[in-house]
Amino acid sequence: MRPKLLFIEDETDLGNVVKQYLEIMGFEVTWCTNGNSAFAEFTTHKGKFDLLIIDIQLPDISGFDLAKRIQQLNQETSFLFLTARNEKQDRLLGLKIGADDYICKPFDIEEFILRIKNILRRNSQTHNALNVEDDSEDNVSIGDIILKKDLLTLTIAGRKPDSITLREAELLEYLCSHPNKILKREFILIQLWGQNDYFLGRSLDVFISRLRKLLKFSSTVSIDNVYGIGFIFTVNKNVKAGSQKISNQ
Repeated sequence: MRPKLLFIEDETDLGNVVKQYLEIMGFEVTWCTNGNSAFAEFTTHKGKFDLLIIDIQLPDISGFDLAKRIQQLNQETSFLFLTARNEKQDRLLGLKIGADDYICKPFDIEEFILRIKNILRRNSQTHNALNVEDDSEDNVSIGDIILKKDLLTLTIAGRKPDSITLREAELLEYLCSHPNKILKREFILIQLWGQNDYFLGRSLDVFISRLRKLLKFSSTVSIDNVYGIGFIFTVNKNVKAGSQKISNQ
């Protein structure tokens, strides 16, 4: 399941760029350009959003006031502030209100994504600690790798789990389900994300590159290029072909 974000940002250009990048990285994003519409969205869909990203300088109400109103409805709501206001007193106020993070503009988009993932991961760990039943059907094992989509982690050859994005997890799960088979690039894009375009194609290359860097520690599986066609998820002949669903441990 894709993490759901409520993004509140009144700057159109920045909002478009951030929303598109978040969606490429596997998040489902609802974008509002003012505080009142965001509050209405939140109250209409209670419990829908995993994280709120709030600009402070909104055209109608401040992001601080919006966060306070939302917390009155649900104190467990996770949110971070994304703002140009970088004074110490603003940062302290944001954290005192209960923000999980406070990010100042301009910001590095990759660091921004990692901060979001860290918040979601902490929330997931808390969820597990409370013994809430989790869906384990998304966890996959093949060779010496274990993919846990619910936690967005990849464990290779018993090493410390590495964090991956949702899109990377979806891609790796798909590759694991088609071992030692040549897969066309356009087929992967359509099967996973519903369309084949230039930008998704470039994103696919980034995801493949990232997964390859992690899988270099595996002695049983690899992702190889098939020139002019696509990729093949190569599984060592000594490993039983096919992925195996596993339960949470």
